[in-house]
Amino acid sequence: MSQPSQPLLGNAALMRRALAGDDLRPLGQQLLARAAADPQDANALMDMATLLQLTGNRDLALSMQRQALEITPLYHLPALREDARAPLRLLAFMTPGDLMSNTPLDCLLEDSDVALDMLYMGDGLAPPEELPDHDLLFIAIGPSARHTALLAELAGITRDWPRPVINAPERIICTTRDQAGRYLRGAPGIVMPATRRIERGMLAQIGSGELALRDVLEDGRFPLIARPLDTHAGQGMTKIDGAADIAAFLAGAAEEEFHVSSFIDYRNDDGLYRKYRVVLIEGRPYACHMGISAHWMIHYLNAGMAESAAKRAEEAHFMAEFDADFARRHAAALAVIHERMPLDYLVIDCAEAPDGGGLLIFEVDTSAVVHAMDPPTVFPYKQPPMRKVFQAFRAMLEAARQRNL
Repeated sequence: MSQPSQPLLGNAALMRRALAGDDLRPLGQQLLARAAADPQDANALMDMATLLQLTGNRDLALSMQRQALEITPLYHLPALREDARAPLRLLAFMTPGDLMSNTPLDCLLEDSDVALDMLYMGDGLAPPEELPDHDLLFIAIGPSARHTALLAELAGITRDWPRPVINAPERIICTTRDQAGRYLRGAPGIVMPATRRIERGMLAQIGSGELALRDVLEDGRFPLIARPLDTHAGQGMTKIDGAADIAAFLAGAAEEEFHVSSFIDYRNDDGLYRKYRVVLIEGRPYACHMGISAHWMIHYLNAGMAESAAKRAEEAHFMAEFDADFARRHAAALAVIHERMPLDYLVIDCAEAPDGGGLLIFEVDTSAVVHAMDPPTVFPYKQPPMRKVFQAFRAMLEAARQRNL
């Protein structure tokens, strides 16, 4: 196996530079020069693939990632600092794909004493002859339809693993969009519309009136949310107000399968939508962020948080008072999520249902990005609560290691 001459930068280091607004072109040129000088420099190719994703060149990025993985499926990020404890060696199983395909572990482990080895699996990749020695195994492969077979295979492989396994693969399978509703719908304090995976032809039949929506969705009513299968960050997601609008949606979508669910209007009295990201670490909830927008489809980067002091003040209050307020009000819902999906690490994107109806769940996931890269000059209030998240994550790893000693 080729040994790259220069270390991997990794997703977190590149994401931090992108979010800071740095000009990434000089770095891209350096990485391309390294790859040209040494076609076996897998680290340069993998970092270039990440950089291309961050600049919106997804197809080229995945092609370059594949070139890197054909050289070696194993990548290493060393611990960046020493601790009084013995350094922790974490092995992560990952799979090829974009930045939402795997738990972004290096974002959680920035400036930590944890050494991370990342082994990419599936898609015909040949495993290394020998695995790196490790204290813990983390299944970082995110939930999606295309990962289900691999996760099922790993469930058998890891059942008798000689080291503790974090996020058991059979439990990750339960968090796919269509599966999650089966586990959580009807649970105390939870509102979650049914999600159905359907083919293009079936959606067209609903649009033409040949098929009733209620025959496809349990709560079948419009508006309807439709998104191409296995997409993230709102890619291709559309609110369809009525059957007559389905044909136009399909005309602009090339995909053959979709997830559909009924839309719940979660606006507050001021007409704004509020979406929360909460992480459960060993069942305990932590605040990650809160996005506020006039549009129903909220992503933190497009919610205008940096431009609005009022929005930031509200988010700061949410994060500072999270334990005493949000987490307490929704304690039953958060507890039942952990009970029914007992993952060591789980991210929840949610809102508060209208009229105190409970916690409206959009998605439960293991691969959503949790980070502390927002500029402290604009978001100074984020640093303390995010340190709590990272400390809890590190404590979870240490507790698992100690149980194995």
